[in-house]
Amino acid sequence: MKKNRLYVFLLALIGLGYGWLFLFNHKENIQQPIGCVFKKVTNYPCPSCGTTRSVSLLMEGNFFKAAVMNPFGYVVAALMLIIPLWIGIDLVKKTASFYRVYLLAEKFISKKPVALILVVLVLLNWYWNLKKNL
Repeated sequence: MKKNRLYVFLLALIGLGYGWLFLFNHKENIQQPIGCVFKKVTNYPCPSCGTTRSVSLLMEGNFFKAAVMNPFGYVVAALMLIIPLWIGIDLVKKTASFYRVYLLAEKFISKKPVALILVVLVLLNWYWNLKKNL
């Protein structure tokens, strides 16, 4: 993916994430939250079920509850803070440091041992969600 398209895509995605968090934290304003489509169809939580609640708990300072809810919340929260700042710095300085790191990360993650470890972590998180009947 080209740099500008990646930056626009990530910023839009993160903007939607902040919007969803705002709606989630003001849930009295909405009658029926969308929730997880996977869970609505299968009646089982997906590996990322509880991530929004986890990020919301992090924003409230409930670090332990956030980890118990879904450890992915830590990753998502970090990315939602770091990526816009880094892209903003790149745009101001007219550099592409985030894009270069993205390409290196993409290459690193595509290595079979790394990909396998990440798949196992996702599966373990899914097991965790199933176990606690999220």
